[in-house]
Amino acid sequence: MDLITLIIILIVILVILGLSIRIVNQYERGVVFRFGKVIGVKEPGLRLLIPFVDRMVKPSLQIITMPIQSQKIITEDNVSIDVAAVAYFKIIDPYKAVVEIENYTAAVNQISQTTVRSVVGQFNLDEILSVTPKINLKIKEIIDKHSEPWGINVTTVEIKDITLPENMKRVIGLQAEAEREKRAKIIAAEGEYLSASKLGDAADIISEHPIALQLRIMQVLNQIAVEKNSTIIFPAPLMNSITDISNFLKTENMEKGKK
Repeated sequence: MDLITLIIILIVILVILGLSIRIVNQYERGVVFRFGKVIGVKEPGLRLLIPFVDRMVKPSLQIITMPIQSQKIITEDNVSIDVAAVAYFKIIDPYKAVVEIENYTAAVNQISQTTVRSVVGQFNLDEILSVTPKINLKIKEIIDKHSEPWGINVTTVEIKDITLPENMKRVIGLQAEAEREKRAKIIAAEGEYLSASKLGDAADIISEHPIALQLRIMQVLNQIAVEKNSTIIFPAPLMNSITDISNFLKTENMEKGKK
């Protein structure tokens, strides 16, 4: 056997080995077809095939992130909005993902778009903005139900962007402003109510003890007098009040002297 023949034999052997050896990664599974019929699903590792007879398809079991493109949706209360979402799914049955569906990624994408449009259209705008987690869960359940026969499990669906018309943004802004004004007025009214209640209690106390009013007047005058540039004008009734206070103090001192 000459050298050229030996080299040709070695090349043929290497080609056959190259066609026979397949490496299945940890995140993959190898679905093997023999003459067009599935003969098994290979686990990760080094696998040997029969050249020109066997064919291996290796679907990934990793979670796939699939954007759901923005689309116009009419809500239940006839508001046109643009909604974009994202779906996360993975293969749980490699055999079904390869055999039952031609292109599982495209299929999940299409069913996701139609489901988002159908589900979101069942809610009015306020519900879409306030109960988004509930809508996400409903979309996920429907997509998962459709994709289960394909060996696909949908783990999460999230609405990531809601675009409103400009006129609706202005209306929502006015609504939020009106809501804040309403809360401010309610808080102010509650403050007035509490203030009036306390003033009523104070009036009851003063009516039982008239001298308390005179003392309060003196306290106010004392606070005014802190400012050196203040000019205080005493009303005529105040002089009578001062006399009453003086007489009250004298009476108290006389009673203490008798004791």
